[in-house]
Amino acid sequence: MSGVRATVIMCLVFIGIVLTAFVYNTTKVKTVSFDELQKQGSVMLPKPRAIADIQLQADNGSAFTEASLAQGSWTFLFFGFTNCPDICPTTMSLMGQAVNELTPEERADFRGVLVSIDPERDDLDALGAYARAFSPEFVGVTGTIANLATFATQVNAAFQKMPGQGDEPYSIDHTGNVVIVNPFGHYHGFIKMPHTRAKLVETFRALRASL
Repeated sequence: MSGVRATVIMCLVFIGIVLTAFVYNTTKVKTVSFDELQKQGSVMLPKPRAIADIQLQADNGSAFTEASLAQGSWTFLFFGFTNCPDICPTTMSLMGQAVNELTPEERADFRGVLVSIDPERDDLDALGAYARAFSPEFVGVTGTIANLATFATQVNAAFQKMPGQGDEPYSIDHTGNVVIVNPFGHYHGFIKMPHTRAKLVETFRALRASL
């Protein structure tokens, strides 16, 4: 009987191991390779670059500097403005959808930031309300044109004020990339247009798994 009992116990242990492996493999978060992501338009720098001399202001009134980017989370930045008619709300909406797909643990490592390149019209209250309309966790930041340009240049973003036609208000041409800053505050890469929820989620998960 002791031999039969031992055999039964061993079988139960084996079944338990198999079930555990099955549950793990079916519930763990899958990540996409960086080669595949690059084909989709997510570009990672060979060597992340330090960012310096950032003198902006967050929508809560606090200073937003290079130290604000080195807070242990992956920061996805988009340079836009609240009066933007198309790409800005579309991209921010997709970022919000991406956040909603993340697990609570993943969300703790993700930060979405809208950098307003229109300080003339985007006061802090309006900017904060706009950013958080897409996700309660998103932050809006802005500053003087000179300081915004200093930041944008370091992360390969560009913008230019364009006069309106006739009675139309001015607009701003700007880069459509989503800029990625790693948990150490370094410029890590960017995601090209067109953006999708899946691309944002897959890029974040691959980056998070890489550290």
